Amino acid sequence: MESHVFTATAAGFSIQAEVTRIRSDLRITVTGGDVPHIGTVTTLSGTFPLQTIRFPSQEGRYHKDHIVAEKIATIIHPHLPGNCVIVAGIHVDDITKQQIHAAEEMADALGEQIAAWLVCDKAVPE
Repeated sequence: MESHVFTATAAGFSIQAEVTRIRSDLRITVTGGDVPHIGTVTTLSGTFPLQTIRFPSQEGRYHKDHIVAEKIATIIHPHLPGNCVIVAGIHVDDITKQQIHAAEEMADALGEQIAAWLVCDKAVPE
């Protein structure tokens, strides 16, 4: 298995995406902020539509990490070599509107970084 970590930083916090290639499949773990956790699971492939499961938080609300995961998924989708699972959990204490907007921009940046890596790394191990 081959892994690579991509990072984006803005508005006082960072988001990391650890991408692990499992043959032709990808497992992506997206974490960041003050309290990394598992908030959402997003799945997709070239022939399987994007689907997301959102877990409830300790306060009973549903995590919103899918916003970041689905942005990444949409960008990398045309370059997927197989199936993909994105596990996401980002938490910033007392997050501001500026930081929420920054998280969306960081998701775009991470998606572009991962897509470029996939394009350059077309050879899939057997």
